[in-house]
Amino acid sequence: MAAEGRTRRDARRRRRRTRRTAALLVLALAAAAVRLYPGRSQSADTLQVAATEPAGAPSADAAARLGAQLDAGLADALGGTTGHVSVAVLDTATGATADYGTDTFVTASIVKVDILAALLRQSDGMLTAAQRTAAALMIENSDNDAATELFEAVGGADGLDEANAAFGLTATTAGTDGYWGLTATTAADQLRLLQVVFGTDDSLGTASRSYLQGLMGRIADDQDWGVSAADDGGDPRLKNGWLPRTESGAWVINSIGRVVHDGRQVLVAVLSDGSATEQEGIDLVESAASAAVDSLTAATSTQR
Repeated sequence: MAAEGRTRRDARRRRRRTRRTAALLVLALAAAAVRLYPGRSQSADTLQVAATEPAGAPSADAAARLGAQLDAGLADALGGTTGHVSVAVLDTATGATADYGTDTFVTASIVKVDILAALLRQSDGMLTAAQRTAAALMIENSDNDAATELFEAVGGADGLDEANAAFGLTATTAGTDGYWGLTATTAADQLRLLQVVFGTDDSLGTASRSYLQGLMGRIADDQDWGVSAADDGGDPRLKNGWLPRTESGAWVINSIGRVVHDGRQVLVAVLSDGSATEQEGIDLVESAASAAVDSLTAATSTQR
């Protein structure tokens, strides 16, 4: 069954990649400037592109090309869905970053990466044996009881907020009253968290980063979806979150992680809500992640 599931996922990803490539070529050749997002404001839909200053950062032309490609790709990814999505990506080789949308979403289970990062920071990486067992369950299997245990160990909402301030997450507020899954965040903040986990930020030591990355590379097979759809290197590191909203019945589907695409290491965060079904939300997140990563690596390929 696991092999059949992987085969279906691979076939689905190939079909999406073919459809996205065709749509991007058509839109690029037509030089379409129209935003295809009815019912949403222009400011929310406008891609914001930035690049760090070191040598190798993309030129203004490359940044503009990235903006056009990512807008087109996400227009295709959003077509026909009821969902609402925000994306942030970073090419670690060039420092090029791009984000689409600035709205706030609830984290669902992607906050489990944040909880463990906060605990590692507080303990200088020295977790107890029980905490390491809980951490593996929380990240690899998305176990909620383990998350509650470690959320309490961090100091609950106050402890998580304190760690996030140190990490530089400026638009994230921990869920209160023990509801860690209702932590509010943005795609840009989740990208910042990924930089803490996968970068050289002093907030976490090398051993702590390596430990957390390792857990994110051992996600249970039935949870291997989301940003991993954009990976062609065979070693994605990720964490997903999914949550049906009681009041509306719509789904929150989120995915964050590091992928390798066309030989480039890319950090990617995709947040979504409003999908009518869990599968529709997963499809939306996978399409958005693939379109964003395709666009980023294509736009920065001349910077190699």
